Amino acid sequence: MINPIYSPDSSRYDNGMKYRRCGRSGILLPEISLGLWHNFGDVNTFANSQAMAHHAFDKGITHFDLANNYGPSYGSAEETFGMIMKKSFMPYRDELFISTKAGHDMWPGPYGEWGSRKYLMTSLNQSLRRMNLDYVDIFYSHRYDPDTPLEETLQTLVDIVRQGKALYVGISKYPKAAAEFAYRYLAERDVHCLLYQGRYNIFNREPEEEGILQQAKENGTGFIAFSPLAQGLLTNRYLNGIPDDSRIAKGGFLKKEALTDETLKKIKALNEVATQRGQTLAEMALAWLLKDDMVTSVIIGASSVAQLDDNLQSIKNTKFTAEELEKINQIDSLK
Repeated sequence: MINPIYSPDSSRYDNGMKYRRCGRSGILLPEISLGLWHNFGDVNTFANSQAMAHHAFDKGITHFDLANNYGPSYGSAEETFGMIMKKSFMPYRDELFISTKAGHDMWPGPYGEWGSRKYLMTSLNQSLRRMNLDYVDIFYSHRYDPDTPLEETLQTLVDIVRQGKALYVGISKYPKAAAEFAYRYLAERDVHCLLYQGRYNIFNREPEEEGILQQAKENGTGFIAFSPLAQGLLTNRYLNGIPDDSRIAKGGFLKKEALTDETLKKIKALNEVATQRGQTLAEMALAWLLKDDMVTSVIIGASSVAQLDDNLQSIKNTKFTAEELEKINQIDSLK
């Protein structure tokens, strides 16, 4: 049976999604972006991956966030997205904002990770082929390389834009001093740093504590948050133990040691605040990130259309009272 040609929801921009200005740029990003780190690899069912991508676009999510080594296996998330592009998204390419990155381990040998010109250029060329794209909308240096001269990494980003392989560039997880150098270096070459991507959630406040958020704002750079639910801790998944199908049970990046008695106490207290707000804990955690204009967009992961829908509920109420924010801060500081 031949699959019917995909036709997106004609009201996709009227379904409640809100868009935020990305620093000092012409780009608007949806408050919720879809990340393909998990659940889009070759170990996953293509039909489910495709259904989630279609549903996301139908709901006004225009930004799809990838990286060269997303999967598993490495590269397979980009291959999956490339099949979705070919089968259904290609007519809507100009409505999509697609990112990829390079910096972490991708292939064996001395040229398969970090920030050299050879690695970044080669990786992006591979990513474009896997995704069936001529260009990406933004290409990130996925992590700061302490050994490669930063000028080499950043000049490669400049040249990638000038070659037309990316419209914009960004940096991910850079320490503050390196980020400041990057902002200045890129600006001096008329290639604005569009986005800083960082880990940020109620349990991890480093972007605000280290001044990364304010630094990005002062440089006209947007901030996009990943791991907004602390890999599932900021959900109701672990309120009553560890489910068999959870990330902790499967032995992934989230380890059993992360769910300490102290953390579980915090999760339960935060869940009470969320209930009082008429939200799930996950909805409140996402809304908390969007409570002001310091965050441009939040990258969520999803394993099903239903879970994606649940997370989208968060944008319905991103306003917090001073009392609610104080309560959340008090809970997070509990020992």
